[in-house]
Amino acid sequence: MAKIRGLILGGTTEARALAQALSKKAGFDILLSLAGRTEKPSNQPVPVRIGGFGGADGLASFLRDGGFDLLVDATHPFAARISANADGAARLCGIAALALRRPEWVQQPGDQWIATRNIQQAIAALGPGARRVFLATGRQEAHYAEAAAHHFFLVRSVDPVNPPLNIPNVEYILDRGPFDVDREIGLLASHRIDAVVAKNSGGAATYAKIEAARHLGIEVFMIARAPAPAMRAVETIEEALRAIDHLFPPAMERGV
Repeated sequence: MAKIRGLILGGTTEARALAQALSKKAGFDILLSLAGRTEKPSNQPVPVRIGGFGGADGLASFLRDGGFDLLVDATHPFAARISANADGAARLCGIAALALRRPEWVQQPGDQWIATRNIQQAIAALGPGARRVFLATGRQEAHYAEAAAHHFFLVRSVDPVNPPLNIPNVEYILDRGPFDVDREIGLLASHRIDAVVAKNSGGAATYAKIEAARHLGIEVFMIARAPAPAMRAVETIEEALRAIDHLFPPAMERGV
C-alpha cells in the first residue's frame, strides 16, 4: 500500500501540531514547507522545505512533480498571498486540499477595540497626539510606523527589524510566543503603553497581550483579516484530522 504524500504549508503552531499528528499515522509521508521569513524557525517533527514556489503555477508544478496527494494550507492567517496561491495551485492540479485557519479573536466585555483594515490605517488612527504604542504586528510591516514618528513605539518581533526604523523614539524586543498574561501586563505597564496595534491572528499563543490591554484599559487598534480563499477550511487540528481521514480512509488502498 503506497503512502499518502502530504504537503503542509506552515509556519504556525497549528502546522507543527498537524505535521506531528500525521507523522504518527500509518501510511502518511509528510513534508512541511516554511516560507523562510524567520531566521531561526522552531524544530519540526517532519522533513522541512524552506523557500517560495514561484506563485500558484510553481506550487502546482511542485505538487505534480512530487507526486503529492494532499495540500494543507496552515499558514498564518495574514499570509494572504500564500493562501491565494495554495488555492490556485490546488485547483490547477486537482489535488485534495484544505485550509487550517484558527478562529479570529472576538471582542469581549472590557475590550476597547478600534477596527482597522490594515496596518497603515491602524497607524494613522493613533492620531496626532504623541502616544506610547506597543506595535505587535511582527517585523515585516513595522516600517509603516515611520509615517507617525511623533509616537513612541515598542516593537516586538521574533527576528530583528532590519533595517531599524528611522524614527527617534523606538525600542525593540526579540521574543517568541506563547506569552503569559501577567508578563504582558508588566510589559505594557512598565513601558507606559497607552495603545496596542495588533493583527487579529486568533489562537492562544499571542492572545495574552489582548487580555493585558483589557486589564489595563488600553485601546487596541485591531487589524482585520483579509477575505480568505474559498478553499475548504477547518479550525482545529482535530477537525483537520477528521477531514483528512474522510479524504483518505485508513484502510484505503491506492494505486490498485
